[in-house]
Amino acid sequence: MTSEIKIEKKTRMIIVAAPSGAGKSSFVEKISAEDLRLHDIITYTTREMRHHESQGKPYFFITKDEFLKKQSEDFFIEWAQVHTNLYGTSYEQVNLAWARDKVVIMDIDIQGVATFKSKFPDAKTVFILPPSIDELKRRVIKRDGAPPPDLDVRMQNAEKEMAKAHEFDVQIVNDIFDRSFAEFKKTVENWIG
Repeated sequence: MTSEIKIEKKTRMIIVAAPSGAGKSSFVEKISAEDLRLHDIITYTTREMRHHESQGKPYFFITKDEFLKKQSEDFFIEWAQVHTNLYGTSYEQVNLAWARDKVVIMDIDIQGVATFKSKFPDAKTVFILPPSIDELKRRVIKRDGAPPPDLDVRMQNAEKEMAKAHEFDVQIVNDIFDRSFAEFKKTVENWIG
């Protein structure tokens, strides 16, 4: 009689996507602070820094010219234009996390998820949904302090993004933050053991 040993592959990457304003950054920042096994990937962007942000928190803010130079040097695993700005995730950030034996967790735009899944097919995915499009609109206005000039574009994009939620491993509605975050945390902990 022979016994088989089942070896489970360790989850090495968790991708969190959501429409702008649904709470994906808040979920990733909170769980990364609470669970030291996780490494929150810092992405690059050409968008303006908001009043509560700083360099490296939550993005590396660079000019469009700097971004395009990095893009031409194959610096990014993936990059996308989101609304009117460019965003990209570097190989360097992922390799740094794995060198430290951390599980990569990141919030990226839905456009980037397909690229990541093609390069890292074992990545786990979570989609954070707002309770409604009206609530999402209210959150974006509250977060930005005023309606952003591209609010209508964001809401149109949000509806298209939400239509793809079923393609993710898990979907979580962020209606009451503490309860929704607890569900998210349990999911992540199940994946990483």
